[in-house]
Amino acid sequence: MATSEDSHAPQQGSGASAAVLPVGGLAAEEGPGGSMRELRNRRRALAQRVAELTWDLGGLAYEMAIRDHYRLDVIARKAAELQQADAELDEVQRLLAGAEAGIHGQCRSCGAVHSRGAAFCWHCGHSLLEEARPASLQERP
Repeated sequence: MATSEDSHAPQQGSGASAAVLPVGGLAAEEGPGGSMRELRNRRRALAQRVAELTWDLGGLAYEMAIRDHYRLDVIARKAAELQQADAELDEVQRLLAGAEAGIHGQCRSCGAVHSRGAAFCWHCGHSLLEEARPASLQERP
């Protein structure tokens, strides 16, 4: 686990569920509020929290070791708290990496990410522009 915002690499199998990107991508949300700035601030806060929880868990284990009295339920509870914060940090890192890589959205058919302006999904070939078709051209049931 890393303690700085830029050196934390996403870990495989962290248990974080994949979040759906917003319609229009992350760059489209960047307005007066600046969602990218908010994500970076969130990443900074989560990295700090992960560092503190790691420190606390290590101190807790040390204190239990010097007293030769281990409470596994307490250790498991603190480790679960750390794991949750680490999973959140991984998800924020993933969202930031996707935004910086030019990801614009996800395919409605298979969920693969696509870039701005893509007409078809690179993974399944599904049209990404269905909503843009006039109603007269769409198939009727």
